[in-house]
Amino acid sequence: MNTEEMAKIFKALSNEQRLKLFKMIYFWSKTVSEEDDCCKEVEKSFTKACGCFDLSRSTISHHFKELQNAGLITCTRSGQFFSCIVNKEKLEAIKDFF
Repeated sequence: MNTEEMAKIFKALSNEQRLKLFKMIYFWSKTVSEEDDCCKEVEKSFTKACGCFDLSRSTISHHFKELQNAGLITCTRSGQFFSCIVNKEKLEAIKDFF
């Protein structure tokens, strides 16, 4: 991965609230099993984020988009529900960078 791509990742994670949100999504994704209805779990995660952070839903949604634009998470929408997955390849690239 080149330095321009890494800078984009680090820029996305340089916001304290976004870093906390990413950490929450990461740990949440480690606890969800294949059998879980991930749409409901992700909606709970988004709702939990709204309750955990003193931010508006639109700001939290913006943070989700920034993490997605950096390639750190992949989000898909199905009706009212979001399905987010942490991009493990990007995490490995960050580890390899150091």
